[in-house]
Amino acid sequence: MRLRTVLATLTAGLAAAASLAAAGPADANSASGKACSPSVSIDRFSDALDKTTYDGTFVGNFSALAVDGDGSLAALEDRSSLFDLDPRTLQPRRAVRLADEKGADLDSEGLVIDADGTRLITSETEPSVRRYSADGRILDRLPVPSSLLVAPAGRATANQTFEGLTLLPGGHTLVASMEDAISGDSTGIVRFQTWQRTKGDHFRLSAQYAYRTDTGLGVPEVQATPDGRLLVLERGFTPGVGNTVRLYLADPRHATDTSGIENLTGQPDVRLIKKTLLTDIASCPSLGATARQPQPNPLLDNIEGMTITGRDHRGRLKVLLVSDDNQNPAQTTRFYYLRVRV
Repeated sequence: MRLRTVLATLTAGLAAAASLAAAGPADANSASGKACSPSVSIDRFSDALDKTTYDGTFVGNFSALAVDGDGSLAALEDRSSLFDLDPRTLQPRRAVRLADEKGADLDSEGLVIDADGTRLITSETEPSVRRYSADGRILDRLPVPSSLLVAPAGRATANQTFEGLTLLPGGHTLVASMEDAISGDSTGIVRFQTWQRTKGDHFRLSAQYAYRTDTGLGVPEVQATPDGRLLVLERGFTPGVGNTVRLYLADPRHATDTSGIENLTGQPDVRLIKKTLLTDIASCPSLGATARQPQPNPLLDNIEGMTITGRDHRGRLKVLLVSDDNQNPAQTTRFYYLRVRV
């Protein structure tokens, strides 16, 4: 949800970033289009930033990615820092500190770079969506439905709120995905909240939709495709087993507006967002990756961020994923370079 037209982002605005899927760190991880499924292949991965620092700031805890208008890669970490990364080497160029209106840290999770270069950023704390300048000044704050606020103000569970953020083609509709269900809704039914752009680049509350996750999984990220559908990450963790991360193609265009429905339990007439599995990341070749804890595939980690960086010569989307290492020695900050046919 970063530009007034996502198509422009994927062509003109992101042309300078095409090297993200064609270059990237050249290391022993490199491979050429290894299939994960009929729809998804993986080129390579990079652990270049794992357990590193930049100008005294820990580099990691990444929760979201976006490509800026100049082709640089923005990487948001969930402890109130936004990094500007070199698209070829991934090395940090700048770190901007973020804060709320009182100067307190955010639990920053979702990121959109808008057409004017401002940053739309979610925080799970309330939850909230704020607009920031490139240097970290608060410019605006979007309204949030009371039901989606963390209890006792609302019905959401702490640390299970706005994880994903994206802008639909045309740049008029912003979408935030809840990570988990709110109280009163069936387990596994998560709400996607939308806003419509108004004059002065403000946003007003608009429709809301329901999405069903696989059992035991939540939604850490969504990303709009050029045709108005969504790439949706679903993620979970089982101690002693490891992570489950699946990539879905979802279509909200015929889903029911649930903004006026209090409880999404036993509602047979509610049309959910339709979804189609693109791949389970565990099915990707490991490419020689190693894991510091048990995993179904050593390539896996706590994948949380995603952005579309362009298209390849075959029309496939170039998709970049990143894991959140939680500043934990048992986890890894890892970037994944995928090609996705939608």
